Formats: sequence, C-alpha cells, structure tokens
Amino acid sequence: METQNQEEQEKTSKTVEHSKESLSEKPLLSLSKKEWFTLLYEKNYKYLLIIPMILLLTSLIYLGYSYQQNGDFIQKDITLTGGTSITIFPQEKINLPEFKSSLSNKLDDFAIRELSDFRTGEQKAVIVESKLSSEELKPIIEEVIGFKLDSENSTIESTGSTLGDSFYNQLRIAILISFIFMSIVVFIIFRNFVPSFAIIFSAFADIIMTLAFIDFIGVKVSSAGITAILMLIGYSVDSDIMLTTRLLKGKGNLNKNLYGAFKTGITMTFTSIIAITVAFILTQSISNVLGQIFLVLIVGLIFDIINTWITNVSILKWYLEAKK
Repeated sequence: METQNQEEQEKTSKTVEHSKESLSEKPLLSLSKKEWFTLLYEKNYKYLLIIPMILLLTSLIYLGYSYQQNGDFIQKDITLTGGTSITIFPQEKINLPEFKSSLSNKLDDFAIRELSDFRTGEQKAVIVESKLSSEELKPIIEEVIGFKLDSENSTIESTGSTLGDSFYNQLRIAILISFIFMSIVVFIIFRNFVPSFAIIFSAFADIIMTLAFIDFIGVKVSSAGITAILMLIGYSVDSDIMLTTRLLKGKGNLNKNLYGAFKTGITMTFTSIIAITVAFILTQSISNVLGQIFLVLIVGLIFDIINTWITNVSILKWYLEAKK
C-alpha cells in the first residue's frame, strides 16, 4: 500500500514538473490566468520575494533619509506641528497659482488648498496653513488678496505646537500598541511562529511602504492620516489571516487551496480599492480629512496586494513545502 502511494506521488510530481517546463516554453502573453498563477507560485515563488524585499529596503532607506533631513519620518501638517489655518470665502474666485506665487515671496513654509463644489466645480473656499501664529499670518494674507479678513469672509483656527506634538506622540503610541496587540492575537490564533511572523511582517511592510510613498509624493500627514494607518493594519491583517487559514487548515492540494484563497482575497482587496477610490474622488475637493484617509488606504491596499500575495504567500509556501 505504501509503495503504491509513493508511486502515485512520484507520478504526480513528474506531471507537475512537466507542466512547469511546458509553461516556461510558451509565450507569456498566451498564458491563461491559471497558467500565470502556476508559473509564478509553483516554480518562481522564492524569486518573487526579491520584489517586496527591494521595495521594503528602499522604503526604509528613504524614511531614514527623510528623518535625517527633516527630523521626522513624515511631513506633518499643522494639526501635528501646531500653527494656523485660515479659510477664506472669497466673493470672487481667487487665482490659486498667482496667490501661491505671491505668498511664496513672503512665507517660507505654507500650504494652500481649494474647496470646491463637486457638481459644478465652483470655488467655495481657499485654505492657507502655516506654522505662523494668526497675528503674523493674517496681515500677510490680507496684503496679498487685497481685502480685510473678518468673521464673514474667513475663519481662523490655531493649534499650539505643544498640543500638536503631544497629539502626534499619542497617535504614534496608539499605532505601536495596536500593532503589538495585533501580533499577540495572531500568535494566539495560529500558535506557529513562521505563519504568524509572515502575517506580522506583511502588515509591517504595508505600513512602511505606505509612509514612504506618502512622504515621497509630498503629502503633509495630518491626524487623519495617522488614523488611516490604524485602519490599514486591520485591512492588511484581514487578507493575511484568510490566506494563512486556508493554507494551514485546508485539505487537499496546496496549490489548489492557494488559488482559491487568491481569488477570494484579490476580489476583496480590489473591491475595497474601487470603493475607496470613488469616495476619494468625491470627497477630495470637499474634505481634506476624508481625502487623506482615503488616499492612505488606497496606497496601503495596493502595497498590501504585493505583501500578501508575494511576501506572505512565498513564506508560507516555502514553510509548508519544507515541512512536508
């Protein structure tokens, strides 16, 4: 009986190897989805790990460079550094390029955003943010736009630097605690070091890559952006746990279980990306808070595809095949 089982396993192994060789000889553009899946995950999954490792290393180097240059890993807006935000409600449309050019001659560090009606595109407000106090910033803006700012045509919000720093530190601690508790729960669920490490490592890579990309494109992160990182941990771990459960507890062929998990997981992620992208487009010109949350989630979910379906899959498959 044992001899018969060994012969069947050898026969199956030879069939799989023959299939891999035939796929390697076919033109890449002529491969079907399943053939692409087989070519990547049955033959080259160890080499695929090079892609996320390069991305992670590049992200860490960039964040280290950013910290050396700016004293922090990210660019922070006034909700985290302290400063003044003046919202102008102009009777006539403000020419943003000219307005920004004029302000740049008087201010070193500032940001301008426009709020407009989504349906008509009509300018509703212009927001100027700076680290200066309201007493210093208001006269400069009045000089540039040519009229006095009062309670009817503007609103002024100020945040102290001490309060901003305190809030930023609390948010960082919240992310750290959330990550630690997430790691503990994952280890309790699977009680196995390698699968648990793969999930935690993938979530860590999602956060690092997202922060590096957001900083690279020049986004000044607000408290809303930090909150989105907390949400990203949940999104990331969700697909990773589903994948790990399917492979560890699934019966039958490993590659068949992996393909089933891939179809479910990639559908979940793409559905989320599409929904959040639509929300981002609708709210970008209306709310900076919601816009930044959605932007961070979109970037994070794109990186999550790489870290779940390359990093996590490769580590798990390598572990399970070595275990056999």
